[in-house]
Amino acid sequence: MSAGGGAKAVVRAAGGVVWRPDDRGGVEVLVVHRPHRSDWSFPKGKAEPDEDDTACGLREVEEETGYRCRLGRDLGRVHYRDQRLRPKVVRWWAMTVTSGGFVPNDEVDELCWLSPADAADRLTWATDREVLRRFEALGLARHA
Repeated sequence: MSAGGGAKAVVRAAGGVVWRPDDRGGVEVLVVHRPHRSDWSFPKGKAEPDEDDTACGLREVEEETGYRCRLGRDLGRVHYRDQRLRPKVVRWWAMTVTSGGFVPNDEVDELCWLSPADAADRLTWATDREVLRRFEALGLARHA
């Protein structure tokens, strides 16, 4: 931040592209509906002070979906301005579920497991579609 206070602090966040094998030799990814934003996205959220990106991503995915996950491949970062026009950086990972179950909550009222193609159509934000492209580039689908 500048001495004059003009620059805005960067908002840090993290999340996951949670995936599972489907019954056709491909994969499905989890997308969530956030009623307060009326959008479809991947689960993510802001980092707590002094929280590292990995802990943030795992915590936020669990808070929004009820699923405890294992980190997979790093999908990099995306940069954009949030609704308050603050610079925001979101770090992403591929993740797989280890336990848990979804219960609708204040942040997420619905979730869907979709093919990557259907997820691309459902996702509201271009930055999420970019993260999905990075996930697809990992080649996890077996193409039976």
